[in-house]
Amino acid sequence: MRLLIVSGLSGSGKTVALHTLEDAGYFCVDNLPLPLLQDLIEQVRNGHYDTEGDRHLAVGVDVRSGLEALRGFGDLLRVLRADGHQVEVLFLQAASEVLLRRYHLTRRRHPLARDGLPLVEAIEHERKWLGHVAAEADLTVDTSRLSMHDLARTLRDRMGGHGEHELSLLFQSFGFKHGAPMDSDFVFDVRCLPNPHYERALSSLTGRDQPVCDFLDRHTEVAAMFGSIQGYLEQWLPRLLEDHRSYVTVSIGCTGGRHRSVYLVERLAEAWRGREHVTVSIRHRELGKQ
Repeated sequence: MRLLIVSGLSGSGKTVALHTLEDAGYFCVDNLPLPLLQDLIEQVRNGHYDTEGDRHLAVGVDVRSGLEALRGFGDLLRVLRADGHQVEVLFLQAASEVLLRRYHLTRRRHPLARDGLPLVEAIEHERKWLGHVAAEADLTVDTSRLSMHDLARTLRDRMGGHGEHELSLLFQSFGFKHGAPMDSDFVFDVRCLPNPHYERALSSLTGRDQPVCDFLDRHTEVAAMFGSIQGYLEQWLPRLLEDHRSYVTVSIGCTGGRHRSVYLVERLAEAWRGREHVTVSIRHRELGKQ
């Protein structure tokens, strides 16, 4: 049985994540006190719940579990894994200004916004408390620029076909002028490459369009950049797989996130597709829906 612990900042999409996992066949339990987690696992393994045989278990954990329980989160994981459980942690986060806007729109009460504590301070307190969980995350997803549909699709792409001892590899393009993504494992800056944006015929196109690809293919420095990034990944991603790393996000950034970074993400994804024990997905953050 696979155990997935779903956590994250209030307003970052934990409920959407659990609903997505439930639709994918997980047996989901939300807001479980951490001291009860081991008992729940045993109950499920002993068939006390209708989990349809080998159905996976997803448990929502958040700041309501209490500070002391969160402080011991890493120790709890080590105990569970020592007992032979396959445990992974999904952590959802978002920029504070995005969370503020979401709370103002929904008018819901933040779990820490009590005794007159301002919402902005409640968010920062929660971010600090959940740092113990975030530090143990196998997969971190920044939902700042994701709709609930985008988040559901991202989770299905990254976790749907993912199995034990496999690496879920996401190549993500973005624009530095919109801010670097917070959920990256590796970030490569390609703003030094020739920019198609300044070519009148190419400005409105993207790195997926053939004229832009032809333009970038003509420049030897673009090929050199691709070779350098690919060489780095060839050397180190297999080592991460050997270390049982489950999820890796490689982000490629240019100025606007529409030409150079998109082109390189497409080439890198093509180079890694079809490899044993690796599943590849793509996200072009500044191009909207993919």
